[in-house]
Amino acid sequence: MALLRILTLLLALTVSELHCLPWFINVSESQGPGTILQSFSFNCTSHMPTLQLVHVQPPTTFFNPPSLTRWQGIYVGMVTLSSSARLDALSVNHYKLQLRFTCGNHVMEGPLSVDVRRDPGHSACAGRFASPAGEIIQVLETVTPGARLYTLLLPGLEVQRAQINIISAQDPPYFPGPFSINGQGWLLVPSQGLKGQAEKVFQLQILVTFGQNRSCLGMLKVKVLPVPSSLISFLTQIPETTPVGTVLNTFTCADPDSPGSILDYQLQFHSPPGSASLCLRDRVLEVNATLDCDARGACFQHAASILVLDGGQPLMTTEVPVLVMVTPVNEFSPACVPHKFRIREDAGPHTLLGSVVGMDKDYPHNNIEYYISGGPTIFSVDRLSGEVHLLGSLDYELQTLYRLNVLLIDYGQDQDPTHHRSGSCTITIEVEDVNDHAPECQPPFQELTIYALLGHSVEVTKVSCWVPQEPQRLAFSYSIVGGNSQSRFSLQGATLVYNNILLGPLWPEQFYTYELLIRVADAGPSIPHLSTTATVSVHLIPWSASTVATRTHRSTVPSVMTPLLVTDTEAFWQPEPWFVVVLTVTSALFVLALGWLLLRLFQGLVQMHQTPSKPAQALLLNGIQGTEESIQGFMEAPRMEMSQAPSSVDLSLQHFDGRAQDSRESPFSQTTLHLGPLSILTPSQRLLLPPGIHYLLFP
Repeated sequence: MALLRILTLLLALTVSELHCLPWFINVSESQGPGTILQSFSFNCTSHMPTLQLVHVQPPTTFFNPPSLTRWQGIYVGMVTLSSSARLDALSVNHYKLQLRFTCGNHVMEGPLSVDVRRDPGHSACAGRFASPAGEIIQVLETVTPGARLYTLLLPGLEVQRAQINIISAQDPPYFPGPFSINGQGWLLVPSQGLKGQAEKVFQLQILVTFGQNRSCLGMLKVKVLPVPSSLISFLTQIPETTPVGTVLNTFTCADPDSPGSILDYQLQFHSPPGSASLCLRDRVLEVNATLDCDARGACFQHAASILVLDGGQPLMTTEVPVLVMVTPVNEFSPACVPHKFRIREDAGPHTLLGSVVGMDKDYPHNNIEYYISGGPTIFSVDRLSGEVHLLGSLDYELQTLYRLNVLLIDYGQDQDPTHHRSGSCTITIEVEDVNDHAPECQPPFQELTIYALLGHSVEVTKVSCWVPQEPQRLAFSYSIVGGNSQSRFSLQGATLVYNNILLGPLWPEQFYTYELLIRVADAGPSIPHLSTTATVSVHLIPWSASTVATRTHRSTVPSVMTPLLVTDTEAFWQPEPWFVVVLTVTSALFVLALGWLLLRLFQGLVQMHQTPSKPAQALLLNGIQGTEESIQGFMEAPRMEMSQAPSSVDLSLQHFDGRAQDSRESPFSQTTLHLGPLSILTPSQRLLLPPGIHYLLFP
């Protein structure tokens, strides 16, 4: 249903052809300030939209200006009841709100109709009227017919237009006529009066109805007082603000037995006993002290009598009844003491901050209604209790202090129900900071390459973190929580340092990569402490030289899509002078040794070319004897074994002139050597075998 309402409002407000169609919602009259009547969403991508409450019919302050917030790419609007909202279906059951939505140059309007439903509520009856004993009223039987005997004082009686009725049985045979009570709470004497009803007590059960199923019961007891045999009586009605010394009446009595004689007048109080509010000076009844209706039971009636005595014998007296009704007057303005409330910024809607305590000396005491006069709409005050509630959300970073002007209006404390007094006080609301934003590091991931020197420390990088929503928060703690094998890395504040102080071989160690996790937590008095983790990947290339100029390869992965920064680094080696001298001498010795070896090899090759006629058998036999002898020994083998070669071979070699000969021409044209396996010869020895000779290999 709620989704259907949202879609209906969206259609009504976003489609120009349909924006004039009505949109209805129902709300109970028991709903109080801060109640969300309806929420709806809008699309506006290229501008900052606004949502306004243009007007309300009939005019009222019951509705807050609509709020508009952004949520997941759309704008959500809300219409809520204000702190002064007092919905009453009997008074007004329908309101029409005109809303205007603006997105750039595009303006749309739509109506919102609010129907108020009746709701059963709590009893509004209070005081002695609602007690089991009821309120007791005393009246002389000679009271004027139709006169006002009593005024019913109930909170909000005149505001809510209550209906008041006497529901107890009033039997005409037992008294002249029924009592009546009107909508203002005035109890009236029956139209026939109360003659002959002395000493009777009439119990009147009163039903007060504020609306359908909203009512309460109370009891009024009317006690009729007898009138003395004298036909003289005195009734009057005065406000409680009547000044001291005001003359209420002057009595003149005469004694038929002795005309012109001086009579004695005495004032006797019956209710309340011993009252000093009235005094009788000679024959004048005056106000003797300040009348007060601001105490329980003191503001209704003063029953007394004036006793007139003659000076004859026997003593004759006459009693004149006096009934003075003091009516309440709203004398004092309500007041409250400025107060300060504190609330956490993460408090949710409808959180109770505290109560505004108003005071009013008029009776009934502290009959006060509370309202917020202007100020922010995210707070409300309960109309009757003064409780201050949070309606929206708080953000310490946007606003830390609120001041609310609370207006106090009294009611039901005067004979005239329209007479009110007002007062005000200021309450201050301080928002307590709650640590609700974790630090952010830029970049969250770093990849670096360092060349570490044995026995030295290298500064790797500096972790840069802050809280974007709270730029004033600057204190952070840093710790390595993962990847720090062998404890090679440490933190100096926000700076990551590689410590290569462990003993080891002078030759560089193997290339190694560390994946370091650095925890960054905000520090300070605010709790809880929130943290984030930055990752630093370090490619370590150890170097054992004593002096190294180090550059770092660095690549970063930003938190958002930004151009990748690649730094090309160049490493160079600058040895010490003694190392250069040693390297130069060593190189020279190596070159000399290599030259000598090449020279010896060249001499051996030259000798071999100079003696081609020497038989090869000795050379081969020398190779068979041992392949591990030096080249010089191998070159001298033919001379050592020359005498052992067969004569046929020797002759053949002596007559060989380098020209090709046919084997058929001479018996000595072909030479055959019977040798062992050729596999015992090394490849270099095989290349040195003379050509033109047939080698017979045997296993």
